This record gives sequence, C-alpha cells and structure tokens, in this order.
Amino acid sequence: MIYQPGQRVALVHTSDPYTLLRPGDTGTVRRHDQRHNVVDVAWDSGSALSMCLDDGDRIEPATSTSPPTGGLVDEAAVWATALRRMRAAGTEAGHTAAQWWAQDTIGARAGGDTRLAARRILAGINDGDPAVLDALPRYSSAGDPVDTSGWELFADATGDTTGWFGLRIQQRDEAMAVYRDAFDTAATGRIADLCHLAASPTGADVSHLRPARVRVGDVGVFSGEWARTADPDGGDRIAVGFVGTLIDSWNGWAVFSCTRAVAEAIVADQQRHRDQYRHRLREQGVPADDLDRRVDAALANLTFDGDVIVADQRALADDPHAIDRIAPGGDGRYVVMGRSWCWEAVDPYDCDRIVGDLPDPDQA
Repeated sequence: MIYQPGQRVALVHTSDPYTLLRPGDTGTVRRHDQRHNVVDVAWDSGSALSMCLDDGDRIEPATSTSPPTGGLVDEAAVWATALRRMRAAGTEAGHTAAQWWAQDTIGARAGGDTRLAARRILAGINDGDPAVLDALPRYSSAGDPVDTSGWELFADATGDTTGWFGLRIQQRDEAMAVYRDAFDTAATGRIADLCHLAASPTGADVSHLRPARVRVGDVGVFSGEWARTADPDGGDRIAVGFVGTLIDSWNGWAVFSCTRAVAEAIVADQQRHRDQYRHRLREQGVPADDLDRRVDAALANLTFDGDVIVADQRALADDPHAIDRIAPGGDGRYVVMGRSWCWEAVDPYDCDRIVGDLPDPDQA
C-alpha cells in the first residue's frame, strides 16, 4: 500500500521498545519512502517515529484525512451516546463475569456450605471488607490490558470499528473508565443478588423482609430467642422462622397474626422443643413419672382443639387458671401467644427454614 502525504493513519503495531506510542494512536503521513518502505508520520501525540513497514511496523488508514475536528470526538451528543453504549457493554460484561465467578463459589461447581459462603460474601460486601472485595471479579483481571483491548471494546459497544483511532487520549481514558466502572459495579451488584438467593432459606430474595423494614401492617418473619443457635462464624442461626403480619408491639416485642398453616407449624415446633427437653431430662436420669411435670414447668403446652389453640401454662406460671384459648379472628388468622411470648422480627437470612407464604418484594 502507498501512503500519501496528509493521509490519516492509526498505529497497529511497532517493535520500538522505547516509544510511548500505543496501538490505536493516530497521526498524519508526511511522506512515504517507497524504496525503503518507510512512512514518516507526524503523530498527534507529538512523536515523530517513522514506521519501518518491512521491519514489522504496521499502520492502517484512519477514518478521516485530517486531524479530528468534529464527528464522534467533538460532538457532545454523539460522544454521550458512545459513552452510554460503553457503560451498557461494561454492565453486561460485569454481569457475565459475576455469573461465572459465582459458579465456583456459591453455585453448582462450589463445594462445602454454599449458604454459609454466600452469607460471608454478603457480609464482606456490606462491610467493605477488602479480603472479600479484592476476590470479586474486576475488569483489570477480566481480559486483556486496557491499551490493547480498548479499541475492540469500543468497536463492539458502539458498532464503530474505526472510531477509536480518531479519539484523543483523554477520550480513550474516559471511555475505558466508564466501561471499567460499569463492569465493576455490575459484577459486585450481581454477585450480591446471587448471594442473596444462595443464602436464602427459600431460594428467593427475601431482603425486603429484613427486620429494619418491617412496620405495623407489614409482613415479616418472626421467631424468638429460644430458637437461636450459634453458626460456625459465631453468629446466630434460627432453626425456623414464621411468616406473619406485624399488628402491634408489646413491651418492645412483636405481636403478629398468621395463617392457620403457620399457626399449626408454631404448635408443632413447640411440641418439638418439649420433646427435646424431655429427652435431655431422661438422659439426665429424671424418673419417667416426673418427666411430664418437669416439661410442663419449663415449656407451655400448645395443642389444637378444633379451630382453637389451647395454651396450657398452668405448671409454667404456677397458676391453675393459666389456660388460654386462642381462636382465629374474623379473617381466619391467629395471634399465637401474642403479648405472652417474646416474639421478634428476625432476619430471614438467619433462618434455616421459613414457614408461610412470602410476599414478592413489590407486595411487602
């Protein structure tokens, strides 16, 4: 190919180890020595490096025949569109990187307790823990170095295969900064979403049911101190949480209503606690004829009598009249041991199991 004086060219490759020129830099041809196949170029950066085409240097025609004075580079509206496309491309790439990363940490290819791993990652993201954040996918580790892949990313995002060569260095930096920020933000956000799903006892995002968001009239997940155990990280785990609607507070504790199915689960869970306590007493050598008395003195006895819950706390309260009958309200919902037990709204991600129908985020 013969290059003409005044022709705009872009650098593809140079073997000069000392030049500051980078692939994609543009300049104007001063002359082409066809005998030695050397092209003298006045580069936009100020360099005067000549291209020895027979020694491996490579250039190609740029899109314009004069230094850029308009078009994509200088028209604000067009440039803003290009940046929006770069951001959209970075966001899509970040989401994809997050999906692949998650497969080996909390997904199908991960080993160990993925729910625990997801909780740890979420906590690290929320706390800004460098040990967690540094392990997340970032653009700098997701592909080729910026100075060699920028033109490809720009071309893919904007559909302009040659426009990169007409950009000033500052604009290239801006385009890549937009892409990089979108990539990193999208990757972290998507990983947080995936961790919410992996950490959820239901397999769905339940962050909208966290205690801080639950007000009177809102749906929440409820439990009590009696259900808490320590997890491997020293935090709290709750064997089962119950879905209900917060209707009041009592001495700082929650009062909530629930469906018949949830009420039955609360009664069954209380019987489970009574059976476990009876078993511990038996192992401690407590005589069989004293087991029921000891269990009743420690834990209320809940049973169903038709549609009514019978709460027998006579031995527990040392009161022969401490029997309550809890009937459903006109809406068929129950208030199980409200203003009696110390219920509280709990973080659904702390629960190993949740009983009850969970609302969608836009319904909570």
